[in-house]
Amino acid sequence: MILANATIYTADPSRPFADAMAVRAGRVLRVGGYDSVKELKGRHTFELNLSGNVVLPGFIDSHVHFIDGGLQLARVPLRGVRSKDDFINRVKEAVRDKHHGQWVFGGGWNNDVWGGDYPTAAWLDDISPDNPVWLSRMDGHMGIANSLAMRMAGIDKNTNNPVGGTIMRTTEGEPTGLLVDAAMKLVFDVIPEVSIHERRDALFRASRHALTRGVTTVVDVGSYFPGKSEKQAWQDFTDIYEWAHSVEKMIMRVCLFFPMPTWSRVCDLIHEKGRMLSQWIHLGGVKAFLDGSLGSSSALFYEHYKDDPRSYGLQLVNMDDLLKTTLESDKSGLQVAIHAIGDKANDMLLNMYDKVVDLNGMKDHRFRIEHAQHLAPGAAKRFGKHGIIASVQPDHILDDANSAGKKIGIERAERSSYSFRSLLVGGAHLAFGSDWPVSDINPLQAIQTAVSRKPVGWEVPWIPVERLSLDDSLKAQVSLRPNIFLHECAITNFALE
Repeated sequence: MILANATIYTADPSRPFADAMAVRAGRVLRVGGYDSVKELKGRHTFELNLSGNVVLPGFIDSHVHFIDGGLQLARVPLRGVRSKDDFINRVKEAVRDKHHGQWVFGGGWNNDVWGGDYPTAAWLDDISPDNPVWLSRMDGHMGIANSLAMRMAGIDKNTNNPVGGTIMRTTEGEPTGLLVDAAMKLVFDVIPEVSIHERRDALFRASRHALTRGVTTVVDVGSYFPGKSEKQAWQDFTDIYEWAHSVEKMIMRVCLFFPMPTWSRVCDLIHEKGRMLSQWIHLGGVKAFLDGSLGSSSALFYEHYKDDPRSYGLQLVNMDDLLKTTLESDKSGLQVAIHAIGDKANDMLLNMYDKVVDLNGMKDHRFRIEHAQHLAPGAAKRFGKHGIIASVQPDHILDDANSAGKKIGIERAERSSYSFRSLLVGGAHLAFGSDWPVSDINPLQAIQTAVSRKPVGWEVPWIPVERLSLDDSLKAQVSLRPNIFLHECAITNFALE
């Protein structure tokens, strides 16, 4: 096929646009002027006149929880719920379709949207007396359980907070139903495993959803969260991804990251099968968590939370242990991706990466920091020292612009939040992602958010000095630096207004 009379974005600074392209068997053969491309035309070539419309490379979403996103598409949708009544009614509707004793799952709620009050088990108990309920917050670092689910999990007034987690309580010490980070494992341990059939359906559902948004490659950081078993990520690999590939049903290119504690198993797998299992599946590296999230008050900061002077957030791992596994992973050639949101967590991670380079030597490490959301003064400049990838999510701005000031104070929020321009100037490699299902997969909206930084209803940008150009935003959405396929293998057409 030849695409002619087009506006083709190449992301190549020496020639950012071309007007024609030749494609055969899923591969781009040539991009340039029409005269050079038409040389490849044969009698079976189909030529498409695009009348000047824009052609962009297939988008890469550099941070998703892909199977979880596919599952969430079939569960109680709580994203965008704006009141307690709406929250309760949506769960009530879902309970009607359940058998006695069947679990009710949902996610995506954001208490900041309805004023800040957290949901409690009392919201759910009257409408779900015979069904255990688990509803995860939009960031995945907190969830609400009803009283039946808590009884099944053995959670009561005497249950201690686990290391790296919090059971939220009333002033009398009774659990409210809210569980943060590692405390969520108490409920996860009593939730029945999702069937292989359901998870396979979730992959296909997720793939179709991503493709409708122009995403042709995802970096799946998996179903591994604080408090969750490492086993699920490996089951997803063998039972879902390898199976889909074996029956030739993969329609989405995936780069997979595995829980860092299993780094040696990843090395064995790569030694056995290579990094690229096929054009569809690439083995990327390992992922870990240093802290939690802003919305759940578990991101780790130097200063306390404005709404809780006793809390500075949560450190989810021992730094000596994290350094040890990072050294081994990096030495073995695995790409390392670590979640850090608070300013203290990001500094701790940057310091640790410095140590890894000192001990393992200079090479193309391609370290990733997932989110890099709040940075202390001077931190953005440190990313360039080792070419660190800042894996950022522009659409989180749409929620946090309204809520960050309440959590950490307006002055702190405006000096530290989503410092995209500073990161780029400091030499970081920006890679855009959605963190789906935390936010929806919507790369065009993410690009617009990075350029404008205006949430719905805002007249002026939030922290305008950190806005990106359209060109920089496009590059962050179509390219990144893991050891990954050539993204130009798949082309998606968009007419942009």
